[in-house]
Amino acid sequence: MTAFIQRCLSLTLVLTSLICPLLGSAEDASPTTQPAQDARLPIEELRVFAEAFDRISRAYVEEIDDKALLERAIKGLLSELDPHSAFLDADSFNDLQETTTGNYGGLGIEIGRQDGVIKVVTPMDDTPASRAGILPGDLIIELDGQTVRSLGVNQAVDVMRGEPGSEVTLTVLREGESQPIEVTLVREVINVSSVRSRLLEPGFGYLRIAQFQADTGAEAGEAITKMHDLTPLKGLVLDLRNNPGGVLQAAVAVSDLFLNQGTIVYTEGRLDPANMVYEATGRTLMPDLPLVVLINEGSASASEIVAGALQDHRRALLLGTATFGKGSVQTVLPLTNEKAIKLTTALYFTPNGRSIQAEGIQPDLRVERSTVTRVRSNPFAVQEKDLPGHLSAPEGTQSSEQSKSEMNAKAQDNLTGWNEDFQLTEALNLLKGLNILSAASAMPATVTIRDQGDSE
Repeated sequence: MTAFIQRCLSLTLVLTSLICPLLGSAEDASPTTQPAQDARLPIEELRVFAEAFDRISRAYVEEIDDKALLERAIKGLLSELDPHSAFLDADSFNDLQETTTGNYGGLGIEIGRQDGVIKVVTPMDDTPASRAGILPGDLIIELDGQTVRSLGVNQAVDVMRGEPGSEVTLTVLREGESQPIEVTLVREVINVSSVRSRLLEPGFGYLRIAQFQADTGAEAGEAITKMHDLTPLKGLVLDLRNNPGGVLQAAVAVSDLFLNQGTIVYTEGRLDPANMVYEATGRTLMPDLPLVVLINEGSASASEIVAGALQDHRRALLLGTATFGKGSVQTVLPLTNEKAIKLTTALYFTPNGRSIQAEGIQPDLRVERSTVTRVRSNPFAVQEKDLPGHLSAPEGTQSSEQSKSEMNAKAQDNLTGWNEDFQLTEALNLLKGLNILSAASAMPATVTIRDQGDSE
């Protein structure tokens, strides 16, 4: 028997030993839906693979270790499936854990692959990428002068991560720009704060979730409670813009803060463990608080779950632009103690059965990202009080009007610093409008009835 045939047989046996258990588990999970012929291995294709493997190993211009070649073959298998399935070696698995906990060294960019280049899903808040003006949808074509067409997503992540203080230059293509843009960033320790909050005005809160980490649900609940203790909340803006997603359970927990019943999200896959339904627990923090959710093209995955659930239950109004459209579930499947594969195993669906995948969530009110500048008032404008011989306001009402004027001026001062965020401004205005309508509907109707007996 020739050495080639021996190598082919050995490789076929190895592949058979790897694939047979997977086929067996699939049959066990759904015995009535798996035809018997599905368990047959494609022997001819395995023989072709073994022959190709042998020829590459023997004839490639540079010598390649067989173990390394097999690992590359696995990477190729996964990279051809979808942008999110990947092979994880020990370093890649550590990177995945660091990203989930929000503590690692790099630039703070969530990326994916599109048409041979790396696409920015979203820059994370308060990171080198966001401060440098990197935008969702930017296409990274070079990293430190090296084209990314030969790099996978994991390899691109490896290049962008590194020692804090070191530099990396990104060359990006941006819609609307005729020439590529070069941006040099300094790596930092990325410690992404999941939740931030503040009062926009008395009674109106702002909750920003940058990404969904393990404790995001509890942190969001605490932030809302603190704002409500300062001043009873009349409305809340939940900002999910440029949120790349994260832990599914955290998205469910955040949705549960505002929903007192019903389905939050469900998943569907080929195997039973991938079919899950997540329901509201009834332990709702703010079941009736008026809520506006900000979304954009950088809102992905877990943030789309929250937006979709609140929209389907008519619990919130969504304002902004359409979301990214990542509605797939990835499961980490160990191969050895140090290696694993991240495999897409299911798809997300909103409570009403809408698929998020490649569709995204459409806002109820489409508001584009814009910069707003205040128009100077006319210094020569004349008001009633400037007219000669004008009537004065009745006694006892001047102080009230003066107070209102002062309050309006103070409100305008409070807008300084965030009024440039047009979408946020519109969200606050929408909340105020909802409060006015709610107050008007709660007021009893007043009817004046004339006593007909007194009429002449």
